Amino acid sequence: MPRSARVTLCYGPYESNGVVQHRSFRLQGLQAALRARGHQCVMEETREWNMVELVVNGEVVFSCDIKQLQFGGDGQLDPVCKEAVSAVEKAY
Repeated sequence: MPRSARVTLCYGPYESNGVVQHRSFRLQGLQAALRARGHQCVMEETREWNMVELVVNGEVVFSCDIKQLQFGGDGQLDPVCKEAVSAVEKAY
């Protein structure tokens, strides 16, 4: 994978405190981990509840439940972030 891939983070709404809406707080660590590796992140809201997908060159290379990601942080200690970054690195 080229060092500076364009990664689209597709994320859906999830419920927190009884309110369902799109929130990017859980994606901060994932974004930081991808940017640290030199990738460009583009955020895109979808209608699928609780879903995160990473798209590289039109292909979904990683997906998970948004609640599996740690809230905030830099993503260095989050095993799901490490798995996602690895999937992006192996995308080609």
